[in-house]
Amino acid sequence: MKWIGSLILVVVLGAVALGAWVYSGLYDIGADAPHWTVTRKAIAVLRERSIDTRAAKITDIPDLDDPALIRLGAAHYREMCTGCHLAPGMHDSELRTGLYPQPPDLTRFAPEPAEAFWVIKHGVKMTAMPAWGKTHDDHKIWAMVAYLEKQPGLSAAQYQALTAGAADDDDDAPHDHASSEPAAASSASRSASAPAPASSAP
Repeated sequence: MKWIGSLILVVVLGAVALGAWVYSGLYDIGADAPHWTVTRKAIAVLRERSIDTRAAKITDIPDLDDPALIRLGAAHYREMCTGCHLAPGMHDSELRTGLYPQPPDLTRFAPEPAEAFWVIKHGVKMTAMPAWGKTHDDHKIWAMVAYLEKQPGLSAAQYQALTAGAADDDDDAPHDHASSEPAAASSASRSASAPAPASSAP
């Protein structure tokens, strides 16, 4: 039974050492300081297994080829997702460049539908991925999944045509204002360059 006492001592000392290291501030928490390789791999396995396990329970998947669902999803994706995950014709964004871990470029591949639904709805801890299920119902989340299924095959022109005709009816949800900055900047530029109205004062 002596080994049990030794094991307990080792565990206690290890916990104390870990606590001291955490409290010391030696770990660089900055987003521009990548994880150690072992940390990155451990987190990747943890994330993938967690998502796989929960997504496996999602079996009621709607028709992802429904054009109306795809259009709705395109509108939500345009407003909420392009700053991190890009859109057809985009190569990078200022927001995405500074994120760690860097969000996947969803113009290059379509994630597995059930996994995409779970991630969009619940988000992912310690990443910039929010839990959109707090502001969006399942129908709208499935709409985004339906759009993601089609996005890798879209050209920039096709994307613009699809989103131009898509009505975003989710006025109560927070949007990714980064995706609307170019339009706002363009409007401000036009206002600044417009000639001032003639004064009516004598």
